[in-house]
Amino acid sequence: MQFSARLQPLQSNVFADMDKAKAVALAAGKELIDLSLGSSDLPAEAHVIEAIAKSLYDPSTHGYLLFNGTRGFRQAAANWYEQKFGIKVDPETEVLPLIGSQEGTAHLPLALLNPGDFALLLDPGYPSHAGGVYLASGQIYPMPLKAENDFLPVFADIPTDVLAQSRMMVLSYPHNPTAAIAPLSFFKEAVAFCQEHNIVLVHDFPYVDMVFAEDGEWGKNFPHTQSLVPSILQADPDKSVAIEFFTLSKSYNMGGFRIGYAIGNAQLIQALRQIKAAVDFNQYRGILNGAIAALTGPQAGVQAAVTTFRQRRDAFIDALHRIGWYVPTPKATMYIWAKLPSPWSKNSIEFCTQLVKQTGVAASPGAGFGKSGEGYVRFALVHEPSILETAVERISNFL
Repeated sequence: MQFSARLQPLQSNVFADMDKAKAVALAAGKELIDLSLGSSDLPAEAHVIEAIAKSLYDPSTHGYLLFNGTRGFRQAAANWYEQKFGIKVDPETEVLPLIGSQEGTAHLPLALLNPGDFALLLDPGYPSHAGGVYLASGQIYPMPLKAENDFLPVFADIPTDVLAQSRMMVLSYPHNPTAAIAPLSFFKEAVAFCQEHNIVLVHDFPYVDMVFAEDGEWGKNFPHTQSLVPSILQADPDKSVAIEFFTLSKSYNMGGFRIGYAIGNAQLIQALRQIKAAVDFNQYRGILNGAIAALTGPQAGVQAAVTTFRQRRDAFIDALHRIGWYVPTPKATMYIWAKLPSPWSKNSIEFCTQLVKQTGVAASPGAGFGKSGEGYVRFALVHEPSILETAVERISNFL
């Protein structure tokens, strides 16, 4: 059988590779503590489950769901965004339901890139951002993220010949895997840069709520919003070049329900809608009913989840510091981005492979997120503090 060349760069995936290593450890009898995947272990709220359960007994929800049938969800998403960021959104032309934000980042390149066009991606960055570009037969220009630059890219470093062929830039803050946050001033710089060079600006925003404020430190710059971090559309209120992807996976613990949405430039929404129409319809209507309940119902569960992950962050950081592994305390996300100690500082894949093999603790190698991720490891805080502390004890013995 002959397969397309676009499959070649998709041979390796950090999550698939670690899944194989975890399977080997389990087969060898190791007790697994999986910190490799950012899938929340917290449950969805009761009122969300109730809305979905009620839908199951309604036969009108059992058929195909086309775009017009998603109006209630699109309206809820537009209202949520306006309340959170103070920017008006048209639910008919500026909102599109997605099967998680990953669908958006993976499919949008098909609407924007011709073969050979460049996409400007964060390095390290989330793997699906690159995967979508490869599927569209595009080229990737990695924008290195360095600790000395607060893990923000330097646009001036992008070569002019690359810019001439660039059609899209993908940002994502709070950032996976580094847990960095970006100020509104950076987003304004990014918008101006993309406007100047006729580049579409994509912002993947799954960790919008997963931010740990220090005495209101992050909220003081956004007095007219309900968010501690900025939206890209606050830097592009006319929606001239930007589109933003949201998911209910993190804020509402609905990862397995596969529900998210895009908000932004109407032409970009329409283009993505055309791609989506060729690939699928929409989720089961009951899932959208649950998402509406999440967006419009009590928000106490969101804050409870943030508090939980903050407690886990503190427990894990304290445990690492006790064993002499000093890492910065992240201000957002559900991850710890840790610089590897010697002798593992240049081989994160080997570190993670041997760690799970010998101790049962699974983590994600920094190299799996891009060349600039080498020398780091990402831990996902998806267990109770006591289990996280046990994991650090095993890591200590391994080191």
